[in-house]
Amino acid sequence: MKIMNRDNSRVLDTRHGSQIRPLIDRTTSDITQCSLAEEVLPPGCSVTPHHHERLEEVYYIVSGNGVMSVGDEQSEVGPGDAIYIPRGTRHTLANAGPEPVKLLLVCGPAFYFEDEILEDGAKG
Repeated sequence: MKIMNRDNSRVLDTRHGSQIRPLIDRTTSDITQCSLAEEVLPPGCSVTPHHHERLEEVYYIVSGNGVMSVGDEQSEVGPGDAIYIPRGTRHTLANAGPEPVKLLLVCGPAFYFEDEILEDGAKG
């Protein structure tokens, strides 16, 4: 059995100002088919626009409010919203509120950095 508590997970500081805590992924276990991480996106920040060549992804909003863009679609999102992101589709999340957006990131297969393709001239 593998149990990972968020308080004991490492923190990754992203280029766009958020913090990601890998919970169950390739760095914490032998998992390969899916992964789970928590991200906290501060007010005024936006996830760097990107897509994945192999991964499908689900963003699940735990708290806070934002504007989610997937492909050419855009929608306000908040607590309880789950957003499906097909592989190969450009996506980003902007924090539109005064509080941090806390979300869970679910990927299949399990996330790996080499599959993240930055867009709009973003630097890695």
